Amino acid sequence: MSSIKKVVLAYSGGLDTSVIMPWLKENYDCEVVAFVADVGQGDEELEGIEAKALASGASECYVVDLKEEMVADYIYPTLKTGAVYEGTYLLGTSMARPIIAKAQVEVALKVGADAVAHGCTGKGNDQVRFESCFAALAPNLKVIAPWREWDLDSRESLLDYLAERDIPCAASAKKIYSRDGNAWHLSTEGGELEDPWCEPSAEIWPLTNSPEEAPNEAQYVHIGIEKGEIIAVDGEKLSPYQCLVALNKPAALHGVGRIDIVENRLVGMKSRGCYETPGGTVMVTALRALEELVLDKECRKWKNTFANEFAHLVYDGRWFTPLKDSILAGAEALAQTFTGEIVVKLYKGNVTAVQKRSPNSLYSEDFATFGADDVYNQSHAEGFIRLFSLSSRITALSKENTK
Repeated sequence: MSSIKKVVLAYSGGLDTSVIMPWLKENYDCEVVAFVADVGQGDEELEGIEAKALASGASECYVVDLKEEMVADYIYPTLKTGAVYEGTYLLGTSMARPIIAKAQVEVALKVGADAVAHGCTGKGNDQVRFESCFAALAPNLKVIAPWREWDLDSRESLLDYLAERDIPCAASAKKIYSRDGNAWHLSTEGGELEDPWCEPSAEIWPLTNSPEEAPNEAQYVHIGIEKGEIIAVDGEKLSPYQCLVALNKPAALHGVGRIDIVENRLVGMKSRGCYETPGGTVMVTALRALEELVLDKECRKWKNTFANEFAHLVYDGRWFTPLKDSILAGAEALAQTFTGEIVVKLYKGNVTAVQKRSPNSLYSEDFATFGADDVYNQSHAEGFIRLFSLSSRITALSKENTK
């Protein structure tokens, strides 16, 4: 252990990383630099975090603002693929991990660290996500995962550890839920959610209104999209992060973006989580509505194929891979026609695209109308159907000939 002189710890200020800080110094006899990623988790979590890190034993603390980069370079590309994990999860935690890991590596290289450390447990997905990114970006850095090494096995033991060393911590012995938040979403696990038969209480949803509490009047939001990227909300051009912030508020007010799922973790077990993704759900709905206008049948079919593959790629922490680059290249090619305007209706937990238009729309009222038209000869369908069903006809005739 003495070969490690300096470690950069991904620090959140919570109980786990408050313990890890002195634990690293005691067990590795090393200097510890705190790294804090601002991914839009909110001022409340970040307030005073530098002083807290130094009080816990850090020699330095780097607070890095990643909000704009996360939305522009990680969330927006993922949106272009249409990725949704197991049909419902919009990948809020998963998309944040590669940019956090990348920034942590950059700090480690800047300060000349020998190792990086994280507070992920041995049961979760995040240990794989972080360490896969570390391996791809800086394979020579050692990785320390205290939860896989120490003999501390409960919240009480962690609190006792800090108390013995007179290290202040606002955490209590009772922690009902495990939460992770960023600008895109808030996840909640643990507590009552460990029983799938238990309906989530109101405490599970701190970010969004319930549909019952949502306004009785619908709200309409106008969304501008250019080449697969949302660029404007209600006529105001904004940065990607600002677009997300602008959509989060009305969507949360109307109870949009709640999901309660039992998902398959990468490590093999199932877990239940409740996710709130208000603005993100609006973005996904708007992009899908535009996709309906501009993509033909085969392109939509192909996009659905790589969307599923990309969802697993992001969930599994394989961001810095050639496969990611390959899928994003395909998504970017299709997104060149994703330009237009969508109006969504927010009401009682639902978001619905009610108006859609695009200069690249393949929809033609002249062809699609049920009324009289001069552009489509319906008699031509007979020949098309005979050719389309030719293989079935041949198969049936073959069976008759063998009787």
